[in-house]
Amino acid sequence: MLDQDYEGFIKKIKSLTGIDLSLYKEAQMKRRLLSLKDKRNCSTFAQYGEEIQKDTVLLEEFLDRMTINVSEFYRNRARWADLENKILPGLIKSTNKLNVWSAACSTGEEPYTLAMILEQQKKTPYTILATDLDQQVLKTAEKGFYFEKAVSEAPKEVVDQFMEKVDFGLKVKDSLKKHLSFKRQNLLADDFASGFDLIVCRNVMIYFTEEAKDVLYKKFAAALKKDGILFVGSTEQIFSPGKYGLAGAEPFFYRKL
Repeated sequence: MLDQDYEGFIKKIKSLTGIDLSLYKEAQMKRRLLSLKDKRNCSTFAQYGEEIQKDTVLLEEFLDRMTINVSEFYRNRARWADLENKILPGLIKSTNKLNVWSAACSTGEEPYTLAMILEQQKKTPYTILATDLDQQVLKTAEKGFYFEKAVSEAPKEVVDQFMEKVDFGLKVKDSLKKHLSFKRQNLLADDFASGFDLIVCRNVMIYFTEEAKDVLYKKFAAALKKDGILFVGSTEQIFSPGKYGLAGAEPFFYRKL
């Protein structure tokens, strides 16, 4: 049961930002925010909420902390191999142009990985919509600059083909960037576009309550074309995909029926 201090904080944040923290797992979210509250010398969440309301710097700091911005190119590389070798060939056969969405894209490593893979699929035309709640990480994604550790899992020949060395790191080439568009989106509150062949939403659902997951899976399924694919994280298996009109295609890949 929510304590009154945190419950009041949830209401304030929703009124300020439209973000409903009650849809996130309470214990995990509290752990992420306690250090910020203490850093600002706030004894209660109510006081911290008041400070956030008064100071846009604190608001940006809060938004950055509550979003989960951990990513790298080809993260969990075996899953990307499954996408490349087992999933994409079937999708490509059924369309003249792939419509792809990278949801909760963080700093851009995931959608750029998608673009790198799609560039190697017999030049099939594609577009990638990349969305995230955090405006700051979207700005980072649009710049396309990364330190070399971000590509430690990526095939060297792919990195050499689609990135160029710059001072202190690597930059995504404009020839790859042109296929992507970045947009701010609150998955829990905003409507989704539709007609996607592939939706990738990985390593995010674990932070949501079961009720929120249920809503999101329904929204993702509705956003897919028939036979479109939802690609989730390696700890995010959907145990009853049929209730959402989905069926398992490969481990962590679900096809719309």
